[in-house]
Amino acid sequence: MTNIVEIKGLNKDYALTKKNPEPDAFAVKDISFNVPKGYIMGFIGPNGAGKTTVIKLLLQIKKKDAGSVTVFGKEEMQNDDIGVVMDLPNFPGEWTLTQVEKALSPFYKSWDKERFAKTLKKFDLTTKKTVCELSRGMQVKLQIAIALSHNARLLILDEPTSGLDPVARDEVCELLQEFVEDGERSVLFSTHITSDLEKIADYVTMILGGEIKFSGTKDSLLDDYTRVTGGVTDIDESHKNLVIGYRKHNAGFEGIIETVNKSKMPASVLMESPNMEEVIVFMNRGAKDA
Repeated sequence: MTNIVEIKGLNKDYALTKKNPEPDAFAVKDISFNVPKGYIMGFIGPNGAGKTTVIKLLLQIKKKDAGSVTVFGKEEMQNDDIGVVMDLPNFPGEWTLTQVEKALSPFYKSWDKERFAKTLKKFDLTTKKTVCELSRGMQVKLQIAIALSHNARLLILDEPTSGLDPVARDEVCELLQEFVEDGERSVLFSTHITSDLEKIADYVTMILGGEIKFSGTKDSLLDDYTRVTGGVTDIDESHKNLVIGYRKHNAGFEGIIETVNKSKMPASVLMESPNMEEVIVFMNRGAKDA
């Protein structure tokens, strides 16, 4: 399988470089994962896990301490090949969309003016509108329109659907699926809204506390873990040690276990397939309890 992005042994230790890190500056350690060609890779983890740090290192916005990052087999970033979609566009609010295009197009050798116009029309965006007049959903669509207009082969999205209503989020997810339909382009989609990824992601990479805990197919992540619930008297200490993110409450207990350990649990315990959000929550709780 061909990989568009390959990250190996990536490290960033802010303690070595800053006394007062930025609010989103979280150290990451030995980060390694790939983004396969033609697929959507979900990049998941709670806020502060290191997702944005990894993306900034990937885009060479931040300087890595160790490791390697290659995109399309090269360490140098190529503007035309990569489209970046953030939660908010970094354009002056008073700019019209015509001014946005005028400012951006010189930076891309393959800028397609006609495609930009057609994509704006498809997204119901008018060139006379200013950036500040656009809703959050429209601002995300504008960034995707820009990426499509310089023929980007990789989209990198950092929490773009945060704060969007369900309809707008569904539209963005549909756009991402269309983007990878030809099998030649890929998406790295960082988000904590796991329901979006359950709809569209092919692969998932999970980061907790600055370290990768899983990277593989979405289905294998969900198959690897089982949600368990029951009364606190249903399990003894040996069973409890198998439960990740164990939480005791008035009705009993809950958590997840590795699916390979199902046979070790008592028959009285209820075992179900978890969703992606539950895996993140219990894994994060388990990491904090360790």
